[in-house]
Amino acid sequence: MKIRKFNKSLGCLLLFLTTQIGFNSRVAQAQIQVAPATKTKNICPNQLAAAVDEVINRPQYNRVRWGILVQPLYKGQNLYSRDAQKYFTPASNAKLLTTAAALQQLGANFRFRTSVYQDGNNVVRVVGRGDPSFSNTQLVALAKQLKAKGITQIEKLIADDSYFQGDIVSPSWEWEDVYSDYGAPVNSLILNENVFSIKLIAQAVGKPLQVAWTDFSEARFWQIINQSVTAEEKQPAFINVSRELSGNVLRIQGQLAAKADPFLVKVPVVDPNNYFLRRFRIALIGEKIRLGETAVVSSSVNQQEVAFVESPLLSDLVMETNQNSNNLYAEALLRAIALQPKKPNQTTVNTGLEVLKTTLTQLGVNPTGYVLVDGSGLSRHNLISPEALVQVLQAMAKTPAASLYRASLPIAGKSGTLKTRFLNTPAEGIVQAKTGTVTGVVSLSGYVNTPKYEPLVFSIIVNQSEQKAKALREGVDEIVVLLTQLQHC
Repeated sequence: MKIRKFNKSLGCLLLFLTTQIGFNSRVAQAQIQVAPATKTKNICPNQLAAAVDEVINRPQYNRVRWGILVQPLYKGQNLYSRDAQKYFTPASNAKLLTTAAALQQLGANFRFRTSVYQDGNNVVRVVGRGDPSFSNTQLVALAKQLKAKGITQIEKLIADDSYFQGDIVSPSWEWEDVYSDYGAPVNSLILNENVFSIKLIAQAVGKPLQVAWTDFSEARFWQIINQSVTAEEKQPAFINVSRELSGNVLRIQGQLAAKADPFLVKVPVVDPNNYFLRRFRIALIGEKIRLGETAVVSSSVNQQEVAFVESPLLSDLVMETNQNSNNLYAEALLRAIALQPKKPNQTTVNTGLEVLKTTLTQLGVNPTGYVLVDGSGLSRHNLISPEALVQVLQAMAKTPAASLYRASLPIAGKSGTLKTRFLNTPAEGIVQAKTGTVTGVVSLSGYVNTPKYEPLVFSIIVNQSEQKAKALREGVDEIVVLLTQLQHC
């Protein structure tokens, strides 16, 4: 996924920003299998530096900036270090800091709670607290609870979005990210990860693709300009979806081969609060509860709670955040740690970042080793040193949440964003690490259970490259395989 900077001086000339829709559209989830491993070999610690240097000094990496730190998990000695104290753009490795702080601050058993209050005169208010897992299923559960309370008519349904304060989209995110599903808005009333879907279905050769809405309540809010075409069988598929800056026009271009499977496209909602209310109205109708008007408010006083649902445990939410590099979950967790106590005249994100820094400093992480502006790593303004990432991983290994934190990281060749990386290499099954990818950036930080050496912790970040992520990952993965071959000599 290419991420392009938006030049404000040219803004008036840009009508559309194009989002490439691939088989997996989250930036941080690109999964590339490394080339088959070389023959298994053993490396002494004093040989590691030369072996790593041989990789990063290859001609194809001449213009690439590397930051690397490798240490034993329970010792502070360096096995390899290259610019480890300098700042790098971390991409989704920033989630390692966010999830660590969330586990420390909230505890593994924390749950988000979404409540419905009855304020009298048949006025019902739903209060969201930023549950990133909230879906249509939970809406139906709330509606059923209201029906069980004997509520058959609601004069006014209010969506209270006051729990999180500030922008619902980070002002430092790229325009192209904001119009992709991995850059969905984050508010107090999240529903279906604040995205909706359309399916593109092949027709007769030469005909435009059919657009099928999976959420019919959204169809009337969008104008579709369909410039796609059905191609001959076995032709390659490529689909481009552009969204107008005003938010209500989708332009579909590209092709899909005849008889091919439908192509699913996810698009972020423009107004998440009213999207929530529209879907809640449908759930209420399903329970034969009549609804009058709806409204969005930013503050009110809670009265009698008549229904509620809770999210899965925080340990499960952290698993989703790191395994699948879920940006929305990470942003919700950052905001969640900000709320005890709230600070006046400060955005929830900024408060959360302060709490994150305080929490990690208490764990022994150098507060000057990173500068964060979001919780997901999607912003290019985030800066983290490999040393800071290693400190976080080492510190969390000494906490009561150590096993939960480590379990949330993808396993090489087995799960999450590493499921198709390191297959048939010595790293398969023994490396647990967090991936990160934006244009020009590839990162990988985590743990290695070396079979002939002590456990390791590492951080590898590649910045400032024009090369495709696949080429950068090949170098990163080769270094990680070297780490698995360490032995005492």
